[in-house]
Amino acid sequence: MKQDIKDLISAALTALVSNGQLDAPELPEPMLERTRDTAHGDFATNVAMVLAKLTRAKPRELAQRLVEALPPSPLVTRVEIAGPGFINFFLADTAYRAEIPRILEAGHEFGRSRIGAGRRVQVEFVSANPTGPLHVGHGRGAAYGAVVADLLAAVGFNVHREYYVNDAGRQMDILCASVWLRYLELCGEDLRFPSNGYRGDYVWDIAATLHREHGDAYRHPAENVFAGAPEDAASADEHDEEGNPLPNAPVGDKEAHIDGLIVAAKRLLGDHRYRYVFELGLNIILDDIRDDLSGFGVDYQEWYSERSLTESGAVNKAIERLRAGGHLYEQNGALWFCSTAFGDEKDRVVVRDNGQSTYFASDIAYHMDKLERGFDRVIDIWGADHHGYIPRVKAALQALGDDADRLDVLLVQFAILYRGGEKAQMSTRSGEFVTLRALRQEVGRDAARFFYVMRRCEQHLDFDLDLAKSESSDNPVYYVQYAHARVCSVLRQAAEKGMVVDPSPGAINLERLVEDHEQALLRSLTRYPEVVETAALKAEPHQLTQYLRELANDFHTYYNAHQFLVEDAVLRDARIKLILAARQVLRNGLGLLGVSAPENM
Repeated sequence: MKQDIKDLISAALTALVSNGQLDAPELPEPMLERTRDTAHGDFATNVAMVLAKLTRAKPRELAQRLVEALPPSPLVTRVEIAGPGFINFFLADTAYRAEIPRILEAGHEFGRSRIGAGRRVQVEFVSANPTGPLHVGHGRGAAYGAVVADLLAAVGFNVHREYYVNDAGRQMDILCASVWLRYLELCGEDLRFPSNGYRGDYVWDIAATLHREHGDAYRHPAENVFAGAPEDAASADEHDEEGNPLPNAPVGDKEAHIDGLIVAAKRLLGDHRYRYVFELGLNIILDDIRDDLSGFGVDYQEWYSERSLTESGAVNKAIERLRAGGHLYEQNGALWFCSTAFGDEKDRVVVRDNGQSTYFASDIAYHMDKLERGFDRVIDIWGADHHGYIPRVKAALQALGDDADRLDVLLVQFAILYRGGEKAQMSTRSGEFVTLRALRQEVGRDAARFFYVMRRCEQHLDFDLDLAKSESSDNPVYYVQYAHARVCSVLRQAAEKGMVVDPSPGAINLERLVEDHEQALLRSLTRYPEVVETAALKAEPHQLTQYLRELANDFHTYYNAHQFLVEDAVLRDARIKLILAARQVLRNGLGLLGVSAPENM
């Protein structure tokens, strides 16, 4: 419907140009918005004011010329000029009713478009370190990224979904050391587990796999492992209620301690065996992450390995490009990128004094590679705690001579889970966290997906488990799904009564839809394509959840006020077609959110 009005405006602009009444260097894309108050029409455009600035004409006079040039349309009952030059369109009731056959004929394609014109977009999201299971904080990024990708695909973009696997670096070494130390305990070694190790049950499970398959082959005496390692610091469970270390708790440097244990593991195990333990932990956890996300309805075209950047030479290539551009300098034995020259708050190390490249160097190479793969737009979805990382990545792209504007970074606040009014902990290192899998098992995939995207990504989200599990109108996902199920229930009731509910073709009988509740529902249905387009282009899935809640409310209000299976066959046919259209739009919208549309509830 909106496109129909935009086509009328475009036709009027073309006519004005062809007859010499408008001299503009280029015609702007007509901006058309729904009015907030139907007293001012259904749609309004400011195109006359935009053109007035380009042509130095008076906006109201230009608006008048546009109105006079509009081709006649059965969709429009009248057009008015308001304020400084707005043009308001009042639509005929037939315009809204005409959407019903469009919805029913288009089916699951209704609301989809080609405005993306096949442009290639990469969406990288979640990308959590494979050092433990995904927790409920990661779940929000997963749901948000998946819906943004699906919305972009729905409006015609060629979307590539990618997970960046951080399979290199210190955190993976800490995981490897943690697994090996638990394995040594299973072998009978008596040791104090490091305060900075990964403590979750999953670490025991990986260690048990190693022990089951290899027995004591990887065993070394604990005293040899800990010899030479700096003293550890007290762990969280070795402090009293006031935060003071308990008697006999170690007092030292926990970071230096775990680094010392990593060195010992590499020395005692040797390259081959250390790599085996490393790969065992990585692969088990990564397989678990893949399975978890798949069960959450999140799948990727590519799982991109950080290690591959070094193996392929991409990291060295990026560093050499920066060096050739004069953007690197040496200081204290390290190699620094002069990112302050591009607006960053301080310069950044890309190669440490020990010759090892930094995580940031890998990130530069990764983003260089993204743009070299030819994506028109690259979207990174990060946790809000990575806010400070944006300027340095964009600075690096500028220094490489790439277009940093092709990169958009969207920040997602972690969700805070509440059970029984108490906040749950989500620390991967300590092992005290609620996994995404546990959340799905408790509230279901549908509620989790819907709740995660109900707010803007940059807003904090308090995830209320009690609400998510409730079967009431207060639960937003239940409320929307129930609207879909109610339509299915009406059709079952019709079959039980022997009533014919096969809808007549086209717009036949739709003139009988004259009730206020019907008009409200019709108007809501026609908004769906606009909501999908806006939610996609602005990367705001919450706009779709809000719309579906409003549509469900309009349907439930209609359902409670009127009978659908009336004796009047013509009226019954019209109403059945209306609620079938509502069911289709609800199903399409829920589908884009990764939420099911049940027929029974």
